[in-house]
Amino acid sequence: MTLKVYNVLTRKKEDFIPQKPDVLSLYACGITVSGDAHVGHARQALVYDVIRNYLEYLGYKVVYVRNYTDVDDKIIAKANELNIDARKYAADQIVKTDTDLRDFGVKAANVEPKVSETIPEIIEFVTGLINKGYAYVTPVGDVYYRVDKFKDYGKLSRVQFDNNMAGVRKEVEEGKENHQDFALWKSAKPGEIYWDSPWGKGRPGWHIECSAMAIKFLGETLDIHGGGKDLIFPHHENEIAQSEALTGKKFVNYWTHCGLIKVNGQKMSKSLGNGITIRNLLNEYHSEVIRYALLRSNYKEDMNITDNMFDVAEKAIYDFYTTLHKIDVLSVKVNSEEPQKTFSHNIKEEFETAMNNDFNTTVAIANLHTYFTELNTLLRSPKNINLLVSTRKEISKYYGILDLMSEQPESVLESIKSKHLSKAKLGANEIQNLVEKRTELKKAGDYASADKIRNELHNMGIILKDLPEKTEWDIDFLDLATRSEKTR
Repeated sequence: MTLKVYNVLTRKKEDFIPQKPDVLSLYACGITVSGDAHVGHARQALVYDVIRNYLEYLGYKVVYVRNYTDVDDKIIAKANELNIDARKYAADQIVKTDTDLRDFGVKAANVEPKVSETIPEIIEFVTGLINKGYAYVTPVGDVYYRVDKFKDYGKLSRVQFDNNMAGVRKEVEEGKENHQDFALWKSAKPGEIYWDSPWGKGRPGWHIECSAMAIKFLGETLDIHGGGKDLIFPHHENEIAQSEALTGKKFVNYWTHCGLIKVNGQKMSKSLGNGITIRNLLNEYHSEVIRYALLRSNYKEDMNITDNMFDVAEKAIYDFYTTLHKIDVLSVKVNSEEPQKTFSHNIKEEFETAMNNDFNTTVAIANLHTYFTELNTLLRSPKNINLLVSTRKEISKYYGILDLMSEQPESVLESIKSKHLSKAKLGANEIQNLVEKRTELKKAGDYASADKIRNELHNMGIILKDLPEKTEWDIDFLDLATRSEKTR
């Protein structure tokens, strides 16, 4: 089955045909490090990490570039507020963001360029646009792009200037020919960082940076360019205009855009105080829980983060890894003489069908629930060991492309369990002692006292399961903290 990708430029799914048969270029707009990275950044970074992973699975060598914007009005304002150098502030924030993304499980891109390290290429790019008549210099040293000279302007966003420009900020800087024109180079204001240029001291405009970095590392035409849906206009529209004006070539073959994040139905923003940083999420949940929660929604769609979304995801991950752990325990009993039965689903085929349909992780994860339902049924019979072990390996192989189901089950289960016991101020030894005490009471025939202990543990959010040879305990973690508060 051919990979199909939804191309925002054409508004339809298209067969994916890279420029070269075995190598392709992928560029995703990265993070502006004006503050700590948040869940919106996490989602976009995860989406393009998964896309890169799947393209590599298909056999392509992917050259993936994800930039850092380390020169920006907000960065300068924040640095001034903290009374530190803007470059140092940005550098420190990049280190923090790198750590957050790695702990979240997102691998580094092949190239992670910074605006501050691409100034010569940006100046050369702007000079080329001026020489071609697509840009002009104002008396104060700003450089603007002439939007009306690029006849295809608006082809990505479908924006129509005559009726859709009311919500766009109209710049009124001195020497600007048209309010639609956008800045390629900004003259330095007092207290701002700057670089020397043919037009005076200044710094790059926002849009020019990505064009310069993409072309520097990937060439004049890219296979795939991605970013958040909020970047379609004006950022990506402006990238097309300036890049194609300079090179005379198509800038990007496939435009993809990730949906935006809302929190309980509201746009995530500092003013509303509903921002969720990656670090705060990692302090509360295992990284795989967060990845699972974010990948359940189609990457193109906006996502609404509700109060219990990650708790529900945590339960799913806990249940999945509980099943994998049971299979791992049984794996030592694999019988090479036992005939290999067939799992009722072709995991490889179903995974590829979902992912080939525009990287549809929503369907892939829905399939995962079906597989685990069948695995738990198979676990009831000791005759299914070979099938359980081989199926478990398949799940880890293919869902590892999504960075799911590929960790050691005991590690994940212990991490989740320890967190909940800590929040409820319970200790594993304390629980085990009560379980053993209950066992002794049952042996002595004191069932009333044994039931009292069971009820006490239940009120703490602990579930007991009596097996023929022993009693096991587990957490009812969705309600554990609430129950503990009521009983302590």
